[in-house]
Amino acid sequence: MRVAVGSTNPVKHRATVGALGDLATTIDRIDVDPGVAEQPLTTTETVEGAKNRAERARAAGDYDLGIGIEGGVARINGLEGWFLTMWAAIDDGSNCALGSGPRLRLPDEIGTELEQGAELGPLLDARLGTEEIKTGRGAVGVFTGNTIGREDALRHAVAVALGPIVSGHYE
Repeated sequence: MRVAVGSTNPVKHRATVGALGDLATTIDRIDVDPGVAEQPLTTTETVEGAKNRAERARAAGDYDLGIGIEGGVARINGLEGWFLTMWAAIDDGSNCALGSGPRLRLPDEIGTELEQGAELGPLLDARLGTEEIKTGRGAVGVFTGNTIGREDALRHAVAVALGPIVSGHYE
């Protein structure tokens, strides 16, 4: 099976490889426009970015599946603060399956800066003295004390999205 990941980010590629295992013969990285803000601020916008990435990646060549992964931040009804969120979409040309990774509450001062227009990755890079944290442990690694890294979190999102495609329970 030929698969296209709608991103050139190596963490998203490795997460996809980890989730798909031997199901894919080829997993290419394709640079696509997610069609959403650099920093999605709602679950809806984050899901839209993942779906756009998946559809556009699959359409970029002769691929069986397109996979889109999008990270964002969002408020959750009834809860205080901003939450890190991550979504994966898998497009097979007929259907688009979705899966979510873990969510975790961000520190209030980070949420305040996000509300003022900051993007999470560059904000953390500036605070921590890192470069391109999104291609490494990511915000999830920072705020869990590295008990889970970005690659693992995204791998789970892709694996959950894969369920409707491979399990036979979603006809």
